[in-house]
Amino acid sequence: MSTYILMKILESAPSRYDRGIGILTLGALDGSYDRMVSPIQQGDRVLDIGCGTGALTIRAARKGASLVGIDVNPGMLDIAKKRTEESGLGDRVTYREMGVAELGSEPDGGYDAIMSGLCFSELSEDELGFVLNEARRILRPGGRLLVADEMKPEGIIMRTLHLLVRIPLVVITYLLTQTTTRAVSGLPDKVREAGFVVTSVKHSRLGSFMELSAQNPSRQT
Repeated sequence: MSTYILMKILESAPSRYDRGIGILTLGALDGSYDRMVSPIQQGDRVLDIGCGTGALTIRAARKGASLVGIDVNPGMLDIAKKRTEESGLGDRVTYREMGVAELGSEPDGGYDAIMSGLCFSELSEDELGFVLNEARRILRPGGRLLVADEMKPEGIIMRTLHLLVRIPLVVITYLLTQTTTRAVSGLPDKVREAGFVVTSVKHSRLGSFMELSAQNPSRQT
């Protein structure tokens, strides 16, 4: 069974999502998300692509940003909305049930930052290219693209180590929660090809998880 199918199984049971991803990422996601939102400032307009259960969205809202969180899974959005209300941040966040194909309806330069945590690993190559091009269009000049996701390590040795660690984690995670993800390859190059300036790339020890920050240098014409 492909990891894409397994991810869809997880999304059919949103209550298990955070537990499964926590296992799969060896508990590293919380720290990664905290670092991701560090550039967000009071009053920023932020889009969270693939917001899921709102873990990243809520962090940015606590910094005083105004957010739109989008996801195709209504069950996850229900959890995100509940958590946001319970955090007292309901006035800062709007959740929309929509997919990345609908980003074309967003206005040019409408956001100061765009975030995505563990969403790009669900997209096809064509979808990822579309999302990156749209992200540049809808970010203001100087706006930031902030991404955290699973990556394919470079080099045979690192890829072998990654597989040795990942395979048992995938099995355990699937047995407990019916969830997993699939890794993205060459993300920094893809981001640059879309016209962004990559300002920071942080890899996990095995090179299998990446935090990437990039900037939109100018408004497209």
